[in-house]
Amino acid sequence: MGETKRRQLRTFPGLRAADFQHPADVAATEALRSVPGLDTVMSKVMEYGFERLYYLDNVASNVRVTERMFPRLYRSLQWGCRILEIEEPELYVTVDPIPNAYTYGHTRPFIVLTSGLLDMLDDEERFFVVGHELGHIKADHVLYTVLAKNIAAIVALLGQATLGLGALLGQGLVFALNEWFRTAELTCDRAGLLCVQDVDPCIRAFMKLAGGASRLYAEMDQGEFMRQIRAYEEADRSALNKAYKILLTIYRSHPFPILRAKELDQWHGTGYRTLAGPAGFLAKP
Repeated sequence: MGETKRRQLRTFPGLRAADFQHPADVAATEALRSVPGLDTVMSKVMEYGFERLYYLDNVASNVRVTERMFPRLYRSLQWGCRILEIEEPELYVTVDPIPNAYTYGHTRPFIVLTSGLLDMLDDEERFFVVGHELGHIKADHVLYTVLAKNIAAIVALLGQATLGLGALLGQGLVFALNEWFRTAELTCDRAGLLCVQDVDPCIRAFMKLAGGASRLYAEMDQGEFMRQIRAYEEADRSALNKAYKILLTIYRSHPFPILRAKELDQWHGTGYRTLAGPAGFLAKP
């Protein structure tokens, strides 16, 4: 995996999701579980078999990563599973120019990476993304991911069944789900760092996702990107700007890349350093 072959990776025996879970993820998960009607919505998701439907569509539409199909990606998958101590899920590549990656399925989780994302990133950055997606499985996010992917259809069904009342109640669930989605991403960024074990590829990935262009990658400066983060934080001094930030993010499923970079950079100097101390084993990829 590029630079990874010239260094060693550390494993973390006994690693728990709680060891790297972001506090905001914990709080948002508790808030989501307290939303009235969540159990009803989840039962509808399972009743209509959405999970099985998406799995079959994925197998029919995309290419599965194996030892012989995209072997470098497959080695990233193997190492990510070993580091995070999880069973190996299925990994797929789909043709889509939009950079994206997602993990889906509660009973049989699988990961999908788009061609647009793979074309944008180098090997180390791809490993970070694979580790991030494995983090969703390690942190048991996949059940709510199934819900998130089908929330619009389920809210519509509830609205029809209850003369619009269910749809109205469902909006509260949509807001709670979006908040959980954003905070879950912060947890999984930490999982990605635990896999790649170098913060620079992580920051580069965020920088490219924020505004990368393949012909200009060589001209991107990580220091300038971090300074842009600090400029965004300075805007918080205004209460009006804080309100604008809430309005800008309330419907987003992911935090802004610059905020993800800031959060991960901070954790790299604290929680990650604690986990990557003397404990653990060294192994060559």
